[in-house]
Amino acid sequence: MAVLTIPNYFPLQSANGLRSNRRRKLCGQRWCTAASQQQELCTEFERIRIDKSALKIEKASSHEELWATSLLRVRSFYNFKSTFGIEDHKKYLAEREFGPLKERVAGTKAGEKVSCINATLPLSQMSSSSRDLCSSCKFSHDGEDRVVVGTLDLNQCVSLPNEITGMKPKEIGGDFARGYLSNVCVAKECTRNGLAFLLVEKSKSVAKAWGISDLYVHVAVDNEPAKNLYMKCGFVYESEEQAWQARFLDRPRRLLLWIGLSQ
Repeated sequence: MAVLTIPNYFPLQSANGLRSNRRRKLCGQRWCTAASQQQELCTEFERIRIDKSALKIEKASSHEELWATSLLRVRSFYNFKSTFGIEDHKKYLAEREFGPLKERVAGTKAGEKVSCINATLPLSQMSSSSRDLCSSCKFSHDGEDRVVVGTLDLNQCVSLPNEITGMKPKEIGGDFARGYLSNVCVAKECTRNGLAFLLVEKSKSVAKAWGISDLYVHVAVDNEPAKNLYMKCGFVYESEEQAWQARFLDRPRRLLLWIGLSQ
């Protein structure tokens, strides 16, 4: 499965973690969408066959891991066309990603709960061909060096900024039982290992533990790899963005997909 980008909650960001429309236009949609773009970019990289016995899919537990996550999102969602000053620019983008991500995970915004769920591998098991990934996205956990190779955010909230709002559950007070996935991506070198599917499945179990009964994701209408992934995970169509709204926000029109989580 190609790298999946879920609607852009990895934004570049304002305080709420959403990047500006102009940046979306320049850098591609994060909400749900980098799949096709990253498929093209993957031809420049040697894919790694992952030993899934060494794979961990867990909630990020340190600022160091969130920083590695920010770097993965920058290298996944931005298409750098020049090498001049590129490392400084990547660091700048990662810093703008890191601050809002750290705040969201810390729960500083009332009415919103966010967890960053990562897929990580031991540095010792990474291929020599993935040197850039390892140097960019490495962190230490319990005395072991690991590399963030995939990530997504699980958001428990009424709605995401500038996105269609889910309608379920309908009962009074049900808003707190609604969740959204965002910022789904997998390192280019690690695509076609089923990591995006595993990340989404893990997010379902975390969502259920939080009391979320209805889980949503936004996906661009032309992002076939992303739609195929979510349908494989059990999501179905609920609604779609109107064309004028997409034009106003200067982005591809989105579908809203839903899945009910049995408690």
